[in-house]
This record gives sequence, structure tokens and C-alpha cells, in this order.
Amino acid sequence: MEPGPGAVPVNGRASARGRVVSVAEQVRQRRSRQAEPRPKVVQFSLTEQEYEQVSVAAARRGLARGAFAAEAALASARGDPARVWSPARQALAEVMSAAGLVRRVGTNLNQAVARLNATGQAGDDLIPVAQFCARVIQRLDQTAEQLRRSIP
Repeated sequence: MEPGPGAVPVNGRASARGRVVSVAEQVRQRRSRQAEPRPKVVQFSLTEQEYEQVSVAAARRGLARGAFAAEAALASARGDPARVWSPARQALAEVMSAAGLVRRVGTNLNQAVARLNATGQAGDDLIPVAQFCARVIQRLDQTAEQLRRSIP
């Protein structure tokens, strides 16, 4: 049976057995979609140094540069305080991203169950994959909730 597009190898690097993988720096999030379209475009120029500063700050927040700039500009226009980078915020972003990746291991579980349903026999991977999924997802969800509560 071919693995699905969201499959994460259980025995591969993505299994995270005993490893911590930083994923937030690789994931760029889009700003939330609004009910109304955003037809207006704002452009501005930066020096190399300013561009680097914006790039680093956006990466810390897990946002694309444009999304970061839009959030900063809108916060300033509204008189809202700028969101401050903190290790806890970055940890929350990484945990949330990791939780999403681990949920994809569910694809492996689904395939193992499909094999069981098709053949009547459980593969060697069924029980370990199911136990791994349940433990890690529960721990990540608990950690993300604790982090969320600790961030002002």
C-alpha cells in the first residue's frame, strides 16, 4: 500500500522518537482570512539592514515578511501595542506546528487499520503507531494549552 501525501514515516526522521525538531522557523503562516477581500496594496522600500531586521522579526513570529509588516502597520494605526517576541511565544508556535505534523502520523495509523480491515491481520506497526500517536498528540496538546495560558 502506497503512503498517502500526508504520511510521516514512523521509523524516519519525522517520527521524533527522542528528538526535538524545530519546525516553526520553516513554517510561514498567512494572516487570517477576512470575510471581506483586501483589494488595497501598500508597498514600501527598505535598506538592506532594515530588510534583514524585518526578515528576522517575521521569522521569529513564524510569519511571512508581508504578513508581519501588515500586522505591524495595522497595530500601529489602531494604537495597539506591538506584539513582543518572547521565547514562550516561539515555543508555542513550535509546539503547535509539531502537533500538526504529529497529527499526520495519523495517516500511518489509518493505513495500518486499512491493512487490518483488508487482510484481517494486523501489521507489526499497528499497535506501536497507535500508541505513539495517542501519547504524543496528548502531550503536545497539553503543552500547547499550558503555553497559551502563560502568554499575556
